[in-house]
Amino acid sequence: MNIQNREIGTGHPCFVIAELSGNHHQRYEEAVELIKQAKEVGADAVKLQTYTPETITLNSDREWFVVSSKGDQPDSWKNRTLHDLYATACTPWEWQPKLKRLADELGIILFSSPFDETAVDFLEAMEVPCYKVASYEAVHIPLLRKVASKGKPVIISIGYASLREAEFAVQTLRQGGAGELAVLHCVTSYADTPRVEHMNLRTIQDIAERFSVITGFSDNNGGIEAPVAAVVAGGAKVLEKHFILDRSSGGPDERFSLEPAEFKRMIELIKSAEAGDGDAVLREVGVKDAERAMGAIHYGPASPQERDNIRFRPGVWAKVDIGKGETLTRENIRVARPAGPAGSLMPKDFEKLLGMTAKEDIAFATPLSWNLIEFVA
Repeated sequence: MNIQNREIGTGHPCFVIAELSGNHHQRYEEAVELIKQAKEVGADAVKLQTYTPETITLNSDREWFVVSSKGDQPDSWKNRTLHDLYATACTPWEWQPKLKRLADELGIILFSSPFDETAVDFLEAMEVPCYKVASYEAVHIPLLRKVASKGKPVIISIGYASLREAEFAVQTLRQGGAGELAVLHCVTSYADTPRVEHMNLRTIQDIAERFSVITGFSDNNGGIEAPVAAVVAGGAKVLEKHFILDRSSGGPDERFSLEPAEFKRMIELIKSAEAGDGDAVLREVGVKDAERAMGAIHYGPASPQERDNIRFRPGVWAKVDIGKGETLTRENIRVARPAGPAGSLMPKDFEKLLGMTAKEDIAFATPLSWNLIEFVA
């Protein structure tokens, strides 16, 4: 894989991505400083997220759209609607072309994760060199087709995907015309102290062999132990980690993000391991039993936290009130987060629904299911 003249894969250093997410606290100057610091600490790339509350979810307070007070989500997420939460975490779109120009001037690669088709068009206008597909969106088949149609390299995380879903995602990207692929194992527990037995880093090599792709690790947990072990013991050639200037500043992602000194140390350890000191590096970061971190080959959620978080994947929803007998179109249904209850339709079904009719009245923010749909011959 080649991204902006950076060769990635076997025989090349690990490609390290600093994920900015909402860690700029919606202050432009802080976003600028994050990019400057990412360059300073040795990251190869910085990654943005391109969405607005309206493009990623619905403005609803129905039960499906409210983060439960229970579970292991960060406290700052609980009892909030997804629309409200994403409003506080999104990166304003007007910033993103300016941040891309800054990154180009500094000599660090910048790209983004789109969360709907309009974001892909926006990023194309920015001339991003590649695309990243987030773990939750690995099942967003319409989005994958749109991304693939641009013919650029794609990095996709598959942390929540079953093996069958991962296979379909890779197939969709390849058949849709995507460039080179990197497929990342991802652990999304959002834990400040992750449990090593939930890492299953052995999956990294299985991904490489099973899909004939470059592979790597995306870590949504605290600390540097898991990402270092993923490179040293797991063979990751791409590494993605959340980056923040100061965790004490708070924010939705602060507890599992690295500060500059930590990020720099992580990169130094990876370079030492690549130079041949892998065992010493594992001892230094405290991964005493690398075999436990390697775990088993495992696709899909591995921990209770991940099994709970899978509900934030996208589903298919009524985006306005739909009357009985009304034809389903892109004007009245859409793919959006979250997934909805058991039995709800997944994004892979979206295009099949177009042209069918509503069997009964369907209220705004109702998850679509086959029992609500009248098949049209």
